[in-house]
Amino acid sequence: MRDPETATDDRTRAGLSYAARGFLGFFTTIRGRIFVAFLCMSLLSGLLGLYAVVAISHIGTLINRTYDESLMSINYARATAADFAKMRTVFARRMHAHDAAEAAKLDAEIAELSTTLAEDLTIAVERSQSDRAVRTAGAVQAGVAAWEEMRRTLNPATAVSARWDELDQQAHAVDNQIDLLVNYTAGDGFTFRQAARVLVAREMQVNAIAAALAVVICGMIAWLLNRRITGPLAAASAAAKRIASGRLEDRILAGGRDELGSLLRSMAVMRDNIQAMMAREVSQRRVAEALVTDALQTSREGVVVVDAAGRIALANNQALRFFEGLGAAIEAGTSLARLAGGSMSNGSEPLEDCVRALAQDGDIQLADGRWLRVSRSPTQEGGFIAVCSDISLLKEQEDRLTLTNLRLDAALDNMSQGLCLYDAQDRLMVVNRRYSEIYGLAPRAVVPGMTTLEVMRASLVAGNHPGCDLDTLVRQQREAFDNGAWRTHFQELSNGRIVAIDRRETADGGFVATYEDVTERRRAEARIAFLAHHDMLTGLPNRVALGQQIEMAVAQAGRDYGFAVFAIDLDDFRPVNETLGHGVGDELLAAVANRLTACVREIDCVARLGADEFIVVQRGIDRPEDAAVLARRIIEVVGAPYSLSSHEVSVGLTIGITLAPSDGTSCDKLLKNAEVALDRGKTEARGSFRFFEPEMDARLQARRLLERDLREALTREAFEVYYQPIYSLDTDRVCGFEALLRWNHPVRGFISPAEFIPIAEELGLIVPLGEWVLRRACEVAAHWPDGLKVAVNVSAVQFTSASLVTAVREALRRTGLPGRRLELEITESVLVANPGSTTAILHSLKALGVRVAMDDFGTGYSSLSYLRSFPFDKIKIDQSFVRDLCIKDGTDFIVRAVIGLGASLGMTTTAEGVETEAQLAQLRAEGCDEVQGYLFSRPVPVSEVADVIRRWNGNSRAIA
Repeated sequence: MRDPETATDDRTRAGLSYAARGFLGFFTTIRGRIFVAFLCMSLLSGLLGLYAVVAISHIGTLINRTYDESLMSINYARATAADFAKMRTVFARRMHAHDAAEAAKLDAEIAELSTTLAEDLTIAVERSQSDRAVRTAGAVQAGVAAWEEMRRTLNPATAVSARWDELDQQAHAVDNQIDLLVNYTAGDGFTFRQAARVLVAREMQVNAIAAALAVVICGMIAWLLNRRITGPLAAASAAAKRIASGRLEDRILAGGRDELGSLLRSMAVMRDNIQAMMAREVSQRRVAEALVTDALQTSREGVVVVDAAGRIALANNQALRFFEGLGAAIEAGTSLARLAGGSMSNGSEPLEDCVRALAQDGDIQLADGRWLRVSRSPTQEGGFIAVCSDISLLKEQEDRLTLTNLRLDAALDNMSQGLCLYDAQDRLMVVNRRYSEIYGLAPRAVVPGMTTLEVMRASLVAGNHPGCDLDTLVRQQREAFDNGAWRTHFQELSNGRIVAIDRRETADGGFVATYEDVTERRRAEARIAFLAHHDMLTGLPNRVALGQQIEMAVAQAGRDYGFAVFAIDLDDFRPVNETLGHGVGDELLAAVANRLTACVREIDCVARLGADEFIVVQRGIDRPEDAAVLARRIIEVVGAPYSLSSHEVSVGLTIGITLAPSDGTSCDKLLKNAEVALDRGKTEARGSFRFFEPEMDARLQARRLLERDLREALTREAFEVYYQPIYSLDTDRVCGFEALLRWNHPVRGFISPAEFIPIAEELGLIVPLGEWVLRRACEVAAHWPDGLKVAVNVSAVQFTSASLVTAVREALRRTGLPGRRLELEITESVLVANPGSTTAILHSLKALGVRVAMDDFGTGYSSLSYLRSFPFDKIKIDQSFVRDLCIKDGTDFIVRAVIGLGASLGMTTTAEGVETEAQLAQLRAEGCDEVQGYLFSRPVPVSEVADVIRRWNGNSRAIA
């Protein structure tokens, strides 16, 4: 019995043997041979088609890379350039922004542009196709970061031109890197485009070779099959030849249902497949070319392609916008040489710009003012590609920056201070012209690049620091640091000039030093400090310094001796000042100060408090006799005549003395006591000295009280106007009244005008008081009979007021009193003080119709020139002459002369103080015109004026 497993193996081997025989038998038949032949041809065709598919796929990949990577990388690289340009523009605006909100907005815009630049640069790197583009993008990123860091650390307030130059150089480097990136990406796109073209050509050659090989192989198969099959296979063979030769449009005969028919159908299918693949390849190629063309035409850069023959083969839309007429030149196939020769330009400036732009790399300016930056890249065929970028905005920014730098240089050269800017290595970077002027250096003695030590050495060589060496200057500079901070250092030069040196650290580790010539300022400060404690005219200590001297004397008085305080006042100084001028007065005061200084010891003090008031502090005295000795010496020395520049002048002086500590221990108290003693001396005997006595202070207090009451009385108008009649000897009637001011004090009763009028003049109250008297007198006189006049005395102080004429005019207007009925009486002192202005005022008063009388004639200067310079209406003879008229001492001759003088000049003469009939009779005999005095009436209040008129003129002349 057989083994089952052995039987299974035998059946398997028998089956395999049958299949092998069947397979071999199949190939021995025509069908098998045809199958084998067509199988071989199909394999060849399949491989050919597969190769074509692979080649087309490879070409598509290259085209996609050219568009998606190279051209997109170019666009994003250009976007990077635009972002950086915007950052610089916004930064320039930020530097000129003064508003905090606007500055913050511009900072935010710079940050946003920085982020956009980083994103565009990242995309450009991702789509770049070469390592050089990647490296260049990294350089751009690093350059932008460096520029950002420099910009953040730049302080516009303290930045110098070197920092701006560094920032501009960094920006220029970034621009160059971006341009290089654009060129690399553009070159990569062109390289891949060329590679795609070469690959297409190579694949077509390979396909042609493969097709030729397929034809040969098919021919051999046909030759082999021709031996077996003729006739029906001829059509199949012809069809196969047509397909192999590329004639895919020819019709293939339809075969039967046999193997030949199947073969023909298969050939038709094969032909259709080949035709479809070719159509797809052409379509893909056309799409790729359209994408490339669209990328070029929409680019912001002008692209011009020039072939090896020098003809412009291609130009995108941006290039055509740059150069008008370029499209016509391309269509005509004109070469650059012909354009340069002017064959087509016809003087057209755009084509001339095009020739200049394509001639070389670099920046050119077009005829319309725009600027282009041209970058040329050679092609493999011998031509080149020119990429033109519009950099007009960049040029404008550069021009503005250049102008800013020029203005900064001008500002530095015209600074009032010298300036030196040093870097972190203590090397000079910037120096202005003023520095060399301050230190007297030659124009090129100090130049950038020198160290601080070399600059100091140049100043030493110029002789600015006698007695100093380089180590001394360095040590002085170190000493100027106080706890790590620089303090102002004052340096005195050999020519006496003083230079203030200030130094500030800069952000880069360097420093900027300023040098200011403060010589005049220091002198002015010293002068101000001196004048703060001294009198400007005499150079003597003023009130402040005097107070310090007295306080020091008080502090020492208890331990050693006492001291005396002298209050000195010059007698008759005011007439000197008014008649000879303030210049002579100032010269006299300086001479008096010199003599006073010569009279005292070094331990004593002489001070001037103002006008003609001096103070002397005599130290180290123990008895009043010591002060008296000094007072006599001062009166003798100071009272001697003075030979001034143009006049011989003599003045007297009165001295008030107070002793310390017996009379007081405070500065104010002692000065007050000395002034009280001075007032007592001036009242009792000018040209002498008086010691302070306690009762003097009581009189001073009484005067102060009187001054207060006088002010209150003026405020309340608590005065009265009395009227004394003026009697006309021609008509034997009262012809007018003289208005006299009276003050009825509520406590002291009537106070004499001789007592309170001088006080009113000293206090400046005489002007409003005189105007009040004038108004009251005019109001009362307006009610008198028309023939009566009123005479009002005018103080010399009133003539210094510009309101006198206005006050008279207003009083006449308000009361309705005619100007001819008002008579103003003035003394000769008014004319002595300021003859010119006084005469002008008198003429103004005469123009109002007012009469002017010279009062107290004969008691003052009695200068006849005053009578000639101004035509007075009346001369009043002083009562001192009338009082002694009946005494044979020559007074009568004086009165006769004055009356005769008045008659000769056509002036009325009035005699004051007539008290007796004898005096009246003699005055009548001498021809006097008018008289007044107690013989006729005492001054009476306004209520009694009518009675006086009635008594002397009768009832018909009295007031209604």
